[in-house]
Formats: sequence, C-alpha cells, structure tokens
Amino acid sequence: MKITSKDIILDTDERIRMQSEPVQLPLSNEDRELLQAMLDYVRNSQNDEIAEAEGLQPAVGIAAVQVGVLKQMIAVVIPYEDGVDEVALVNPKIISESVQNAYLDNGEGCLSVKGEHPGHVFRHARIKVRGYDLIQDKNVTISAEGYFAICLQHEIDHLSGTLFYDHIDANNPWKSDDEAEVI
Repeated sequence: MKITSKDIILDTDERIRMQSEPVQLPLSNEDRELLQAMLDYVRNSQNDEIAEAEGLQPAVGIAAVQVGVLKQMIAVVIPYEDGVDEVALVNPKIISESVQNAYLDNGEGCLSVKGEHPGHVFRHARIKVRGYDLIQDKNVTISAEGYFAICLQHEIDHLSGTLFYDHIDANNPWKSDDEAEVI
C-alpha cells in the first residue's frame, strides 16, 4: 500500500469531522499495512527527491482519517539535527498535560486544509501520550514537549474531528500568552 497526496481528503469532506474508532489489537495485517503506509508517507514527504518525484506534500504527521479511514491511528516524524522523534501510534490517548501552553509563532498548517487560517493555536507545552507504537511493536508511554508535543496534539485532534483552526480565537487570532512557550 502506498499513500500519495491524491489520497488525502480535505476539510471540505465530511469524514474529516467524524469520530475515529479504536483499533483492535493485535493489529490486523490491513491496519499494520495502513499505518506503515502513513509513516512512509510522512518520512518520504521530508525527503526532497522522493517528495518531488512522487508529488508529496511536506508533512510532519498524518492521521488515518486524512486518508478517509476512521480509525485511531497517527504517524508523526520530527527530524532534528541530532536525531528524530518518530511514532506510529494506534489508539493514542493524552494521559497528562502541562498547564503551560505552547504555540507555533507562525501558526499551524495541515495536509487536509488548503485555505488560509492564520492565527495562534494554543496547545499544551508538555504532554504524555499512551498507545501502541508500530515502530517499537509494543504499548508505550511517550513524554513529549515543544514541537513534538504540538504535532502529537494536532494529529490526536483529528481522531475526534477537530482541526487546528478550531482552536484559533476568531476575535483575536494572533493573541499571545506571556507564559506560553513560543516555537
């Protein structure tokens, strides 16, 4: 199975707002294949040669609903100079979160959103997420902060039909928070 940009549904598709269902463990071959394809899409979208050859939109994460599958699966790949934060999670659940917020200074984007939605999206600066990770092939608890935490929250939001721009204050989209971590 291979996911391309043509497989990604947009926010104009009613499925993007639907609840995703929990995934039965152990993973079926079909679910394993889909989650691996999601992870491969994100990885390949970050490789300029592959992305150009295959016409992939750049991504740091994807949720199964974005390819029209209403299952609780996400893949996130955050490259750093000294390594990578990479997960392919089934049934991810945030089990704790910081009081402190964080936000991306330039706002967020999404593979499923073509229109402009400028503004700050406030999220928790630190979270713990529990779920089954395909890469490690076991149940895990992940402590994430900063950009990784923001990306995980963005993808987990998709599982309940929430899009990043739902978090933007309509009256003051660029409002700031002096206590928040700005990324």
